[in-house]
Amino acid sequence: MLIQSTSNPTVKRVRSLLTKKGRRETGMHLIEGERLVAEAISSGAGIDSLFIEEGREPLLFPNCSVYQVTRHVLESMTDTDTPQSVCAAVMTPDIKPPDEYPKGLIVALDCVQDPGNMGTIIRTADAMGAAGLLLGAGCADPFGPKVLRSTMGSIYHLPIWHCELTAELVKLRSQDFRLICGHLAGNGVLPDPGCRCALIIGNEGSGVSDAVAALCDKYRLPMFGRAESLNASVAAGIMMYEIAKEMRK
Repeated sequence: MLIQSTSNPTVKRVRSLLTKKGRRETGMHLIEGERLVAEAISSGAGIDSLFIEEGREPLLFPNCSVYQVTRHVLESMTDTDTPQSVCAAVMTPDIKPPDEYPKGLIVALDCVQDPGNMGTIIRTADAMGAAGLLLGAGCADPFGPKVLRSTMGSIYHLPIWHCELTAELVKLRSQDFRLICGHLAGNGVLPDPGCRCALIIGNEGSGVSDAVAALCDKYRLPMFGRAESLNASVAAGIMMYEIAKEMRK
């Protein structure tokens, strides 16, 4: 089926996924580009519908509705100025925290608001073998277009949970997780993470909240130059690497 009108109901429904409201109401999110679509399919994500630019044959045919669309329609549906030839509406996974957290490294974000930082942290957490990502109130939507592009497919490799962060950190501690947060007033020596560790990354401007910091061992990354602090995703990446390395000894 070739869709040529931007007023088509299916196109309108998919376009709504560019907004947080639309994603919440439909339970779906939009991904763009062959790489991200292929990653979603290979990871077992639920593909609702696939859209291919007219004249371009899809590389993969998942068990979903497949539409051909004109270039004009494709551009109206997507977030980028010059989209690639494919996009898909994907079912958003369950984001409720588990009763029992998996052993390993849990990365928790306290009001991390920048989509680029969020996406980079998710991708790095995947690379470091994290068991999951916990998002507190005020965080960027992990299924927003900019975050999804930044993850490069890692969004589909590990569970992501939304929560009231302080309450979940208390639950993690009751399950023998060591809580470590990045903090400028922290100790320069990394605490022993053991085999169950939650690393908490704070807001880009204000860091972790006082309530969160009170629950954690505070760790300050040693810095040897004149900069007073690091970008949130850079600091998170360094700390995840150091913790993951220690946990695998």
